[in-house]
Amino acid sequence: MIRKVTTILFFIFASLNGKAQQGLSLSNAVNIALKNSLNIKIAENDLLASHVSNHISVAGGLPNVTGTITNNHSLNNLTQELSNGTKTQRNNVSNNSFSAGITGSFVLYNGLRVIATKERLSTLEQQNELLVNEQVQNVISAVMIKYYDIVRQQGYLKTINEALSVTLQRKRLIEIKQSVGLANNADRFQAELDSTASLQDIRSQQLILDQAKADLLNLLNLRPDSSIAINDTILVDASINKDSIVKKVNLHPQLLASEKQIRINELIAKETGSQRYPFVVLNGGYNLNRNQNTAGLTLLNQTIGPFVGLGLNVPIFNGRILKRQMQVADINTQNSRYIRQQTFNTLQTDATKGFQAYQNSLAQLHTEKENAVVAAALLDLVYQRYELGVGTVLDLKAAQQSYVEAGFRLVNISYAAKIAEIQLKRLANSSRDTLLSTAVVANSGLALVKVPSSPST
Repeated sequence: MIRKVTTILFFIFASLNGKAQQGLSLSNAVNIALKNSLNIKIAENDLLASHVSNHISVAGGLPNVTGTITNNHSLNNLTQELSNGTKTQRNNVSNNSFSAGITGSFVLYNGLRVIATKERLSTLEQQNELLVNEQVQNVISAVMIKYYDIVRQQGYLKTINEALSVTLQRKRLIEIKQSVGLANNADRFQAELDSTASLQDIRSQQLILDQAKADLLNLLNLRPDSSIAINDTILVDASINKDSIVKKVNLHPQLLASEKQIRINELIAKETGSQRYPFVVLNGGYNLNRNQNTAGLTLLNQTIGPFVGLGLNVPIFNGRILKRQMQVADINTQNSRYIRQQTFNTLQTDATKGFQAYQNSLAQLHTEKENAVVAAALLDLVYQRYELGVGTVLDLKAAQQSYVEAGFRLVNISYAAKIAEIQLKRLANSSRDTLLSTAVVANSGLALVKVPSSPST
């Protein structure tokens, strides 16, 4: 007799490939990805570079101090005639000119360019912080999508294995009937062909599963030939509200980063415009100058001491280059506003489409759960009829095909609903903990009926 149909967990299947496999949970996968992701490291280095650059000295707000030393020796032919009639003519006259000094300059006014530059550097650092956050969210969602894709592929493999189990049970029952003269070779040959086809499907699906694992390992920046085992199922959060998602889109890092870019371009335009104003610099320092000759009117001339002064540079005309630079800066600022609006529209559209897909998947998921139960019950009933000699092989194959198709649809709809949920939470800039709250351990979640067990002899 066939054991009564019982419910078991959906998606729990780990194929054996002869290698020791290391169990991998979703939380561990995300932690490894956050630690190893090269994209995150690049974004963090960009943030570090902007942090280093965000200093008043880079903006030109600190004094510039330089030290110089010059020592020149020369050998000249001297011809000198003074007003009093004295004449000097000598060849190979040695001359030594030595100068040293420390000079400092400090910008007193340059059209507030220092202030604008410093604010731009600060805004750029803030923008890179947002981009790091966005990259973290992207890595988390990418890992989750690929992780649940592996769960989906394992669900397919499990369904194919269950179909093979039914085929092998049918073959065994035919052999039993054949031993007492109640079956023919045609039914047995057909069962053998069906089992061979199922084995080929299993091999093909195993390849797809292995390649999906390689993709996940690539996201984790691990060796693609590492052996991992994932024992998990899919639970979909059915409590997501559209209004909360659309509202939180306004806080998406990509949108906030585009707003920072508007401010950055405004400050660039301000820096460019500052060149229209006078440039005032305070100069000061300490100099030593020494000039020594072996012949001539002056044998030694030496000066030493401090100096201080003001430098004024007033722009008058530069071929209207500045005007064109300001026009370009204004155009770039306007473009950044367009990009911000475009980003906002895209995020809003993605949120709307994502929520539509989410709702549609939830509705289909409810129906497919019921269909899976009905398909399993039908398979069990037809199998019992066939075992009693009432049903035909064609009836059993049709019920078996319906069961496989129902299992595949349930896997697909569950995965689609989960992906829609992950994408919505990514658009809402959900925190890492919120994203990981969707992860569940094995032995929890959706349930599907078990295929019939081996018939009694």
